Amino acid sequence: MSFFAQLSQWLADPNRWSWSDPAGIPYRTVQHLWFSALSLVVAAVLTVPLALWLAHYRRGAFLASSAVNIGRAIPSFGLIILFWFLASRWGANTDFWPLLLALVALALPPLFTNTYAGVVQLDQEVVDAARGTGYREWQIMLRVELPLASPVIVAGARVAFLQLVATVAIGAIVNDGGGLGRYIVDGFALGAQGYGEIFGGGVAVVILALVCEGIFALLTRWTTPKGLVLQRARRES
Repeated sequence: MSFFAQLSQWLADPNRWSWSDPAGIPYRTVQHLWFSALSLVVAAVLTVPLALWLAHYRRGAFLASSAVNIGRAIPSFGLIILFWFLASRWGANTDFWPLLLALVALALPPLFTNTYAGVVQLDQEVVDAARGTGYREWQIMLRVELPLASPVIVAGARVAFLQLVATVAIGAIVNDGGGLGRYIVDGFALGAQGYGEIFGGGVAVVILALVCEGIFALLTRWTTPKGLVLQRARRES
């Protein structure tokens, strides 16, 4: 059977467009996004408050710089295998925890680094003005620094989320879920008869990543304070 015939047959499967059948692209897409979004939220809860506090008090500069190098050095597949091994030894659910923990670990460095950098690079005069008007330190962090640093923080979340989308697909090797990556793994298991499924799963992952990239681009625009937009416009003019 030719490659195009395999692809057509795979796409023509009656369950391929089901929202409830595990063979369906919509089902796998939701599963893919759910894993990615859950990991990003958990990583943000663990990272953003700490990075915001450290940046406000100008502490943890070495930790922030180290996070960049750690993020580049972490092998995503190695993390998944490591957590899968630990989960299997401890009797935990190997279909959920290994992939989730690996994804959270991958999302931590960009979120921490961008949150820290976004707060540190703010104009100190703005912070001093807020302090002079009677704002307490926690109010400055939440009402001044966090909103002004939000474009940089969202940029970090954007990088992290796209990395998560790619890694969920890899996680299908050791995880029965794996989202859209399940098609790629199952296709390889079929050998030459699975080329159509491999191609279809790969294209689905690419399309999902591009859609997420566009959504985060809009989110960055929406979360940018109007004052910063006007300030940039004045500089450009």
